[in-house]
Amino acid sequence: MTRLPIEAFLSFVAVDLALVFVPGPDWLYVIARGLGQGRRMALIAVAGLLLGYLTHTVLAVAGLAALIAANPATLDVLRYCGAVYLVYLGVRLLMAARGSADEAHSAPVHSALTVLRQSALTSLLNPKGLLVYLSLLPQFIREGSDLPETAQMALMGITHVLLCGLVYGAVAFGTGGAGDRFATRPNTARRLNNVAGVLLLAIAGVTGLSGVVSW
Repeated sequence: MTRLPIEAFLSFVAVDLALVFVPGPDWLYVIARGLGQGRRMALIAVAGLLLGYLTHTVLAVAGLAALIAANPATLDVLRYCGAVYLVYLGVRLLMAARGSADEAHSAPVHSALTVLRQSALTSLLNPKGLLVYLSLLPQFIREGSDLPETAQMALMGITHVLLCGLVYGAVAFGTGGAGDRFATRPNTARRLNNVAGVLLLAIAGVTGLSGVVSW
């Protein structure tokens, strides 16, 4: 038996990092949070997304991801539920922007826990998160290694979560800083909430109308 080849792991890191760096709905979601609610909430939103990805890792290791992916109807249900939930979040931001200028930057957020829960649910309802573990990870798993295949999948899944945290955290830090600066300008804060709401509605449209999308 041989140990897990470091070349396979490094190749996975390179490919996964390239995928994470490509702007997609995850980026837009974090940007929407940053512009509409500031840096702190954007970083909490990233933490929520990572909780969802970590759950996907557990499901994949347990073999449940393959069972879910084998049922197209289940994937469709997840996809549409995710789209509806994003519409709900987007409408809330737009409604806040229509309220008073002072409320525009803070109304959609009741607590950090709320944003964490909303973001985790957003990533959990994205079926592409499960399919990543079924299409990408198996290509780098090596049979006959000292490390069991489930452990290899867990290692790469956790690595994926960490890479997402680094990239999306940087996006949250940058756009959230802009959101914080403009929060002191009521009219600008209202416009940013409009932009954030439209971004979430756009993500919902992509998710609901074009099948499983890349996050």
